[in-house]
Amino acid sequence: MPVAPSRPRSILRLVARTLVITAAALIALALIRWQATLNWAGNYLVCSDPLEHADLIVVMGGDFWGPRVIKAADLGMQGLAPVVLISGPPYRDQPEGNLAVEFLVKQGYERGLFAVFPHHESSTLGEVLVLGGELARRRARRVIVVTSAYHSRRCAILFRLFYPDIRFVLAPAPDSHYRADGWWRDPSSRHFFFSECAKILGSILFGYPAERIAQWRAHTL
Repeated sequence: MPVAPSRPRSILRLVARTLVITAAALIALALIRWQATLNWAGNYLVCSDPLEHADLIVVMGGDFWGPRVIKAADLGMQGLAPVVLISGPPYRDQPEGNLAVEFLVKQGYERGLFAVFPHHESSTLGEVLVLGGELARRRARRVIVVTSAYHSRRCAILFRLFYPDIRFVLAPAPDSHYRADGWWRDPSSRHFFFSECAKILGSILFGYPAERIAQWRAHTL
């Protein structure tokens, strides 16, 4: 007389079968609606939160006379935060934030609205880490972060991973080099899409854990 399978094994088989069917259905749906799926993936990189008043507006480095600084300056002029902090490494032997301020003043924005945070970091992860000390010094509890649209999801992930006690509001600036819809048709958009996806995975799987381990070791020594 055959032995009936145990109840736990039956449950495991049911769960496994359900997962396989669900995965197959999702893959089929993605294949049928491949353009919509790719558009969703392209738009995922763009993190745009509802705007709210904050203690500080932070502009990520890398664009000191373009859409990032103009977007941040406009938000500052709207009264969403008392200070626009322009972050960035040196450019031609001076902080790029200084150049951004001069550019914005010539555009008619008030000089007193801006502050400069110079550093020597060349990566987003490094910039997020050095900004943590400045956010703590300013006792910021709510921060609007302005960066390029394609870069905004990675910034959101890193800031929220490293500083969970601070509320970060992402305000992406428009970027003519990235089109979220139909990104696979445009060489520039394809480049940014695959680059950002790789960097997001690298940040989550390697960058964040490695930094946390380094911090833990530093505190235990």
